[in-house]
Amino acid sequence: MAFAYSSIRTRLEDGLLSATLDAGPLNLLGVDLVRDLVSLVTTLDTGPGDVRVLTIDSASPDYFSAHVDLTAVPQYTAEAAKAGGPGDASLGMLLHRLARVPVITIAKVRGRARGGGNELALACDMIFASRENAVFGQFECGTGAMPGAGGIQHLTRRLGRTRAIEALAGADDFDADLAERYGWINRALPDAELDGFVERIAKRIAGFPPKGVQAAKRAINDLTLAEPAHIRSDAATFQGLIALPETRERLDYLADRGLQSMGEIERNLGKAVSEFRR
Repeated sequence: MAFAYSSIRTRLEDGLLSATLDAGPLNLLGVDLVRDLVSLVTTLDTGPGDVRVLTIDSASPDYFSAHVDLTAVPQYTAEAAKAGGPGDASLGMLLHRLARVPVITIAKVRGRARGGGNELALACDMIFASRENAVFGQFECGTGAMPGAGGIQHLTRRLGRTRAIEALAGADDFDADLAERYGWINRALPDAELDGFVERIAKRIAGFPPKGVQAAKRAINDLTLAEPAHIRSDAATFQGLIALPETRERLDYLADRGLQSMGEIERNLGKAVSEFRR
């Protein structure tokens, strides 16, 4: 089975498919990366072949994925629609489909995973992160919007009501240790141990008979994943909120200060969204 993409590097060995996001230093979820994720998810969903486990990491040491490309929301949404048709034209429904693929999925996070990048990690079955380097956040409420690709659904189920409100309404950054303590991720590991740990657990699962693993995942998904209607509702609300004048004003303010480029704003976005000045 061939996996060839422009913004994702892949390697298949002994049932383990390693997928490395390589869409520039920020790994913004834009047209190219979403297009490749649609292709990858469709392949795994319809015919995974020898793939038993998928790991997703980043070629960037500083960003797993910063967030969606805020300059190309209609364009990447059109790409996402190809995963399920016009009725499911949202990144959220693409990631919901990723959560249900018949292979085990693991996000290995170094650097920052915020907004849609964090929602990509949350759509995976497990998240393991570098204690020294990983940062997680859903900054959308700080701009006047809200997470629209599954962040609310996943974090409320993982963190519980009060901690989800803290994380989502507070729009601040969480380091890996706090994310682990809250239940946002599976484990925070020393950076030097992260690769080896993920490889061991991935190869362990890939070596098991697949039918039992797939059946267990289906049963767990049925108990824990949001209904598609809730994902669609969040996506529609997000689309409406980012068009509001006050949201555009805050996003423009951040853009003028360096949003979507390498620099201090993206490094400390949780802090930056609280510093809006007219």
